[in-house]
Amino acid sequence: MRPLLVLAVRIIVSLGLLYLALRGIHLSAIQERLSGIDVSWMALAVLATLVQIALGALRWREITERCDAPLSDLQAVRFCMIGAFFNQTLPSTIGGDAMRLWLVGRTGAGWRAATYSVLVDRAIGLIALAIIIVLSLPWSYSLIGDPNGRFALVLVDMAAICAGLGFLLFGRLSWRWLTHWWPTRHIHACAVIANRVLFDRRSGPKIAVLSLLVHVLAVVIAWCCVRAIAAPADFEQLFMLIPPIMLITMLPISIAGWGVREATMMVAFGYAGLVPADGTVVSLLFGAAYFIVGAIGGLVWILSAEKGSKIPAVVPDID
Repeated sequence: MRPLLVLAVRIIVSLGLLYLALRGIHLSAIQERLSGIDVSWMALAVLATLVQIALGALRWREITERCDAPLSDLQAVRFCMIGAFFNQTLPSTIGGDAMRLWLVGRTGAGWRAATYSVLVDRAIGLIALAIIIVLSLPWSYSLIGDPNGRFALVLVDMAAICAGLGFLLFGRLSWRWLTHWWPTRHIHACAVIANRVLFDRRSGPKIAVLSLLVHVLAVVIAWCCVRAIAAPADFEQLFMLIPPIMLITMLPISIAGWGVREATMMVAFGYAGLVPADGTVVSLLFGAAYFIVGAIGGLVWILSAEKGSKIPAVVPDID
């Protein structure tokens, strides 16, 4: 009953935020933009999304090795494609992460190792995104003229970088009680693994490059969507705007980020002096690219050997 209630709330949130994003925009303006879509640019957006998932899978594979849950490159890509499908059918990215966890757990690695690999991968992605946002802050701050927009940008930046650095620092602590108290034991273990992965001479540079490319490709996808409707937005502007938007979209309060992404991108475009309606349309096309890739992931899931196995209703206990 409770999962259904949570799902219903997130559907309502998605619809509510979509309504807020669209209510101030004339539907005729959206229809005009959508009617003139350049399909070739959208095809490039879908291709960039596929490459992004493949690079994210390679990063995750590096992490699984440190979690004693090694995967091959092909397994990692296949599991991430299946996760992309479940991202479109379940709340935010939680559905895809839970599916990746289950798929790795079935390989015999164990639920603890599977869970740690997914959590560490998600944490490293967040840290990399926070670093990109903070490093680009001087330029993004000057791009946004509205005081409220500047304050929101700085607040999001500081919250993200503090959370990321705090997580890594947590893994450096050696207090005994951290490994005995259940809520801190697993977080501490994930933080320790994240430190080992990031500061290892072999895996660290590879993880850093892959993480950077994954986030840059999010900007490329948005750029392709901008070009598809010939919106007046430069790549440099998108590079300043998209990372904070992606960070906010990670909040697990909607279905696949729908609603949150549209509302945030509309506001961000307005703060940057761009047309807010274009931000909404670009966000819809951005989501459409991920939806198409998710559909491809659905085909991978249908053709996979794991489909015949029963998926547990809850994540197995890792204690």
